Amino acid sequence: MTAELRELSPGDVQALHRFFAEVPAEDRTFFKEDVTDPAVAERWARDERCVRRLALDGDGGIVAFGGLLPGVECSSHVAEIVIVVAGRARRLGLGRSLARRMLLDALEHDFKKVIVETAADNIAAVQMFQKLGFEPEALLRDHLIGRDGEIHDIIILAHGVDETWSAMLSGGLDEAVR
Repeated sequence: MTAELRELSPGDVQALHRFFAEVPAEDRTFFKEDVTDPAVAERWARDERCVRRLALDGDGGIVAFGGLLPGVECSSHVAEIVIVVAGRARRLGLGRSLARRMLLDALEHDFKKVIVETAADNIAAVQMFQKLGFEPEALLRDHLIGRDGEIHDIIILAHGVDETWSAMLSGGLDEAVR
């Protein structure tokens, strides 16, 4: 599937709310806010501190969402990536495309490190992020109770944005990711 990637705008609020309302609850686990609340989408569309991107299908419908969220004051050089892809659009490379774009956004916003949290048993997501240069940094055992009532481990993967970019520049690979 070919999708257009672009930043979230105020005109996307209703569509983003509909997207999250259709996403299964277990896929919303890693958001720190209730993304089914319409006020959250409204606030996100106005928030200039974060980068939030959408992947749109050929009909202009949202099929994926990606957020690059800055860290707290004591770790302002760190950002977190959160990505959700609609079930019908999975395994088509949209998550990877959004993650790659988020890494470029991290560079543009001077973040030195980007992290992502996912269930340790989400092998597809872990492998995708590792192929993009993320490395396991922490395992939080029995940290997440899923919507199914099961307890899961969380893995935190980290990407040294500056280090990886420097290596790509010296190897002439920077144009390949744009």
